[in-house]
Amino acid sequence: MKKLSLLGLGLGMMASLGFTAEMASAQSTLDIVKQRGILRCQVGTPAPGFYQLDEKGDWYGSDVAICRAIAAAIFDDPSKVEFQSVTSAVRFTAMANGESDVLSRTTTWTLFRDTQLGLDFTAVNFYDGQGFMVDKDLGLKSAHELKGATVCVLTGTTTELNLTDFSRTNDLGIEPVVFEDSNVRDDTFAKGGCDAITNDKSSLASTRAKFPDPSKYVVLPETISKEPLGPVVRQNDSQWMDIVKWTVFALIQAEEMGIDSTNIMDMAANPASPEMARMLGVEGDLNKGLGLEPDWVVRIIKHVGNYGEVYDEYMGTKGEFAIGIPRDGSPNALWTKGGLMYSPPFR
Repeated sequence: MKKLSLLGLGLGMMASLGFTAEMASAQSTLDIVKQRGILRCQVGTPAPGFYQLDEKGDWYGSDVAICRAIAAAIFDDPSKVEFQSVTSAVRFTAMANGESDVLSRTTTWTLFRDTQLGLDFTAVNFYDGQGFMVDKDLGLKSAHELKGATVCVLTGTTTELNLTDFSRTNDLGIEPVVFEDSNVRDDTFAKGGCDAITNDKSSLASTRAKFPDPSKYVVLPETISKEPLGPVVRQNDSQWMDIVKWTVFALIQAEEMGIDSTNIMDMAANPASPEMARMLGVEGDLNKGLGLEPDWVVRIIKHVGNYGEVYDEYMGTKGEFAIGIPRDGSPNALWTKGGLMYSPPFR
């Protein structure tokens, strides 16, 4: 599907769009999505690895894959997604208004966001941490050398607060230069308008990948925060929250079980264990509480692949669109390999 741009909309205009929160709460989100025939999934402005547009105007990336996996689970068709490209400043308003069914875009799970915005975080699909990137010519080796520096940062993000806290804690006197649009921020940094740029380290890798000469820039070693990223839904619809949450878990569990897009149909025909049979809908009725068809996991893996396939394609070092973030030894490895990626049991 082509991009639906909501960039630059003011909060008042956002409040007039689509469903109101009250209208959305009167009917389940799953019913609304089914009746509409398409999932409305919010992403950010284009960023390599996470959400990017190809030459035809179609979206791809790791967060885009979550959207497509949800659509596959519901419709058996990963193309039934309307992607909404929204700036960080208005992303939560678009969710609260009911304009978006789910938010899938480098958004950090925090206590305030989870309890005071009328939203629920579902599951972590990427563990990250904030860092700094500078031009190699500056010769900096540590973020603690940024005393008095100007640092480009997006407003309305946890990144901005983390930057302020880091500067105060270490008495660095950093001067934030704030932006609403990531493209303007990146362009300003590339032209020397800031000494450094700060964001989640995965996003810094994404930013560096789109520069004409990525080798000119270096990410400093410090990680100054915890940034668990994952999809977000509105509160008070537990079924929809479960659908999104267990879609992420299905991707992770499939990888752990050795199920991928190349063998999913064989695995469904001949499950290797009782848990696999339950997960793939061959036995039991785990689908009933979700309101989905018994083969909802089969649909996801058939169309999107497992978590490892998605990571390799967009975030890692193997895929055509990968931005070069190693997975081995990181929190994003499976728990069986020392990471934090872990699904509750399918039983």
